Amino acid sequence: MTAASNESVLLRRDESRVAFLTLNRPRAMNALSGELIDALQTEFDRLAGDAAIRCVVIEAQGDRAFSTGHDLREVASTRDYAFHHSLMTRCSAMMLSIGRLPQPVIAKVKAVATAAGCQLVAACDLAVASSDATFATSGINNGLFCGTPSVAVGRNIGPKRALDMLFTGTFVDAATAMRDGLVSRVVPAADLDRETKALAERIASQPPQQIASGKAMFRKHMEMNVEQAYAYATDYMAGAIQREDAQAGIDAFVNKRPKPDWTGK
Repeated sequence: MTAASNESVLLRRDESRVAFLTLNRPRAMNALSGELIDALQTEFDRLAGDAAIRCVVIEAQGDRAFSTGHDLREVASTRDYAFHHSLMTRCSAMMLSIGRLPQPVIAKVKAVATAAGCQLVAACDLAVASSDATFATSGINNGLFCGTPSVAVGRNIGPKRALDMLFTGTFVDAATAMRDGLVSRVVPAADLDRETKALAERIASQPPQQIASGKAMFRKHMEMNVEQAYAYATDYMAGAIQREDAQAGIDAFVNKRPKPDWTGK
């Protein structure tokens, strides 16, 4: 809870099979305070065992920012190494939890996403951005290289584009972010809510075991060399074909019948 307003720093609402997590620190540009990091971790831990939820959307309250990264007032409140190490360790663990969730996680980005806020976008499986959104790893402008954000951002967009952002602290627009691979879709600002919800609902309508195992498989093989990845993916696909959901879907396609209903309704 925030001390000033007594409101939760993170809100959750479930709409059918989609969970929406809303960063709720608009007056602080949705900065990732220790409290907000811990709240996100708590929700991710809950979602990991929630079979009713098929997709997760991370969004933000307010029109000014998705998130401007770590709360620099909190960071500046002490020079204690142990405090800062704990904060960064918890943040890194939270980011890693996104990839380990069985559900695909979508960042819905309305406005600015900088530093650890940009990292949060990069850590998500997918990201839908408003055409008005901007992105930066701008810590260097405040005298601090964005070390932990560089991990996720660099893996999204590659070393040269990432280092350009990291060394200069300059902002990129949504079109550039999509070209470089930081976001997966860019839509007009007026369509952001509808388009993100439609994407989440489409994912939620797919066979959940295939989505969950496929996400885990993809994340794992991206850390392998090409030969290892093909061997691993071959084993995965041979096993996935044996599952009832795949058998039902393939049978429907071959015999020109409607595809199975995987919504669980």
